[in-house]
Amino acid sequence: MTETTHDQPLGWGESFRAFLHPRVITMLFFGFSAGIPLLLIFSSLSLWLGEAGVERKAVTFFSWAALGYSFKFVWAPLIDKLPLPFLTRMLGKRRAWMLVSQLFIMLAIVLMGSIDPALSKENLTLMALAAVLLGFSSATQDIVIDAYRIEAAETRLQAMMSATYIAGYRLGMIVAGAGALYLASWFGTDKGSYVYGAWQWTYFIMAATMLVGVITTLVIPEPERKQADRHHYATQDYLRLLAVFAVAVFGFVMTFFYSSDLFAGLKEAVGGDAFVGFGLEALHFGLAILAAVIIGWALVQFGLVNREMADDTWVEPIKDFFERYGVKTALLLLALIGLYRITDIVPGVISNVFYQDLGFSKPEIATAVKTFGVVVSIAGGFLGGLFATRYGVMRTLMWGAILTAFTNLVFVWLAYEGHNVPVMYTAVTADNLAAGFASAAFVAFLSSLTSVSFTAVQYAIFSSLMTLFPKTIGGYSGTMVDAIGYPGFFTFVTLIGVPVLWLVWAAGKHLKVE
Repeated sequence: MTETTHDQPLGWGESFRAFLHPRVITMLFFGFSAGIPLLLIFSSLSLWLGEAGVERKAVTFFSWAALGYSFKFVWAPLIDKLPLPFLTRMLGKRRAWMLVSQLFIMLAIVLMGSIDPALSKENLTLMALAAVLLGFSSATQDIVIDAYRIEAAETRLQAMMSATYIAGYRLGMIVAGAGALYLASWFGTDKGSYVYGAWQWTYFIMAATMLVGVITTLVIPEPERKQADRHHYATQDYLRLLAVFAVAVFGFVMTFFYSSDLFAGLKEAVGGDAFVGFGLEALHFGLAILAAVIIGWALVQFGLVNREMADDTWVEPIKDFFERYGVKTALLLLALIGLYRITDIVPGVISNVFYQDLGFSKPEIATAVKTFGVVVSIAGGFLGGLFATRYGVMRTLMWGAILTAFTNLVFVWLAYEGHNVPVMYTAVTADNLAAGFASAAFVAFLSSLTSVSFTAVQYAIFSSLMTLFPKTIGGYSGTMVDAIGYPGFFTFVTLIGVPVLWLVWAAGKHLKVE
């Protein structure tokens, strides 16, 4: 079975006028709110940890703190259906969860700013826990924003809403990236002369910028529900489901923590081979995931949750997707979703460390990557939105896949050139223009695959799958660079993007796209 994935393309005039729609403009502010947390887990945090003397391998492992983005489909059903006392009646379901997630984001950022990772390993562990809270809270905000966007406007506006969302997202990244680096530098910290207080106040200020999202949540109207829930369960049933999820997460953490010494011993026993270490760490991570799955499954089997509700929560959204597209097309689409952004996310984890290793200063990185680069990506996002609206999603996806894969070769050039500012700007321009262009079309593509019956859940599954494999691989980027160097790493990232081109072509063959 095939299905239309996009509305009839609009003319250029209609496409430009769509940017002025109130719902489209609202996504600019929500995008800003969503863009703040990510770099405070990734690049800005990596520079902080680097200045604090944390080894590069440990810095890149911190990217796993954002794996909440990749598993958000697990708790998305709770956000889709579970009311919040008082807040849901006052604000509505979407706005209530939006506000709670934003307040927890602010709390997590303040907690991170209150910890000096240079003092001890215990502090580094506490920093990791605060980063996990930030990843979990910001992933929850993303779930609600995605559901709001899909429910708030018709399909023809989704590409433009995606473009303005990405523009706001990139502006948030400017603040959390370049803004954080400028602030930290202005407060007096630098590589070789680390000042904890500078990073502390930087993160406190970043927490305050989340007020943009809080104010937007309080001002906008609640979107109109297009379809009522088919099932109604008691609040106690959802709380029990939440408890099962919490126990499974606890099982994951404990398994990973208590097996760390075992895998550390195995890595020591086999020597310092980076690829063997990569395989052992992947096995370590997979073992913890397996433990969490077994715990969750066992608790459901023992009747600790309503089985009908568990089926409606996790099985029905997946079943609906396979019934609408058929098994073959559905598997093809899932493969495309899981791999499309691999050439963008994997190198992004280590990019700041790469620039630092080439001798670029924080102000140079902030100006080129976190300011100029983000502006270029905003332009790429608007360009991608216009192309997707005018020419269709699949054609735009193909161009995006080509650009994001092969622009990584410019970083090979930069790796050989070293501290060369013009080449750095060339690489930043190519990379961000391609990423912005591809992202706008990809978000619209994911939205078009989502059923209104399972808005938050299905989109959460898609967006989780989109980042799961790339972020897992990205966590080992430091290990890969240690083994094959930066030129080899960026060449590898380019090559793994080639199969994505075939997936886009094959998906286009299986879907009816206007």
